Amino acid sequence: MIVVHHLNNSRSQRILWLLEELGVDYEIKPYKRDATTNLAPKTLKLIHPLGKSPVITDNDITVAESGAIIEYLIETYGQHLKPGEHSQARREYTYWLHFAEGSLMPPMVAKLVFDKVKTKAKPFFVKMLAEKIADKVMEGYYAPITAANMSFIETHLQNNKWFAGDELSGADFQMSFPLEAVVARGAGAQLPAISEYVQRIHQLDSYKRALAKGGDYDYA
Repeated sequence: MIVVHHLNNSRSQRILWLLEELGVDYEIKPYKRDATTNLAPKTLKLIHPLGKSPVITDNDITVAESGAIIEYLIETYGQHLKPGEHSQARREYTYWLHFAEGSLMPPMVAKLVFDKVKTKAKPFFVKMLAEKIADKVMEGYYAPITAANMSFIETHLQNNKWFAGDELSGADFQMSFPLEAVVARGAGAQLPAISEYVQRIHQLDSYKRALAKGGDYDYA
């Protein structure tokens, strides 16, 4: 039996969606973020040394990292969610599967970190300095990267219903979390193709079932 060690408001929501789409039996072991630090509880380290979510166990097999989990589940339970070998769709599948966490998420996470630095810095003169440094780094480096990423994705989705070919694939599960976050934070009006894509995902029965089972999730 597959067990999903599921952290609220996290990347593990897309793993629940994938399992619902696959129609595979699974159990959810829920974990809650620390109310102060927003980090995962230390008990997750009993499952994997890094103590992060998502992580799944499938009998005696433990798999961590969203991309690795998606690949494992599709290889084991759902080959139909991976395009055929040597096709353009397969090349796109591989690309987007890695792009999500390799190129897209790092600058988005950096923004969250700098925003926290700005809000938590004390006393007042330290806060002013922290805000100035954070804004300079964001404007000079991370913001242009994020803007380029969003433009790239927007163009792709203007011409494609899904990320890899004409059918839903593992690439869509991997790309869902960062794009949901972008739309939830109010950027959907400037990125209509991305917004429509996220809405299309949210209308799927498998997604709705996963959301009902997963609990708190701010991006739906």
